[in-house]
Amino acid sequence: MSEVKLTHLAEDGSASMVDVGDKADTVREAIAQGTITMKRETLDLILKGDMKKGDVIGVARIAGIMAAKQTSNLIPLCHPLMLTKIAVDIAEDTSLPGLRVQSTVRLSGKTGVEMEALTACSVACLTIYDMAKAADKGMEIGGIKLMKKTGGKSGEWTANSEVE
Repeated sequence: MSEVKLTHLAEDGSASMVDVGDKADTVREAIAQGTITMKRETLDLILKGDMKKGDVIGVARIAGIMAAKQTSNLIPLCHPLMLTKIAVDIAEDTSLPGLRVQSTVRLSGKTGVEMEALTACSVACLTIYDMAKAADKGMEIGGIKLMKKTGGKSGEWTANSEVE
């Protein structure tokens, strides 16, 4: 097995933004997901639209989209990107009980969009918490992870393809 090299470290160990100037433009996409678990009563309030702050799912979706666009301002070594698609889907999951959030981000460019997808998912979950915390401070955000990425030199990767 070859030694893994961290791409954001210079030879002297200092943080460094990766130079992607010589990389080819390819269509790149990343899908991330996460969950927010809550009391059944809180989920019912959200789904009925009875939260005092308004449409929790709609606002969380917009917050996730905005967050993806701001990723390079939040994560120091991320490149600013011209994203061509951002989708944030939020669905009821009665097995939690709670909401499952999935974000999809795409572009044609020199670097991947994994961080943008993860940021969109994270901020959507945080927004749900913020809007519903008056009803349920014990909500739990979890399981935020990259599910799939395509494009670039490394090609396709899915969470299911990893062998532990």
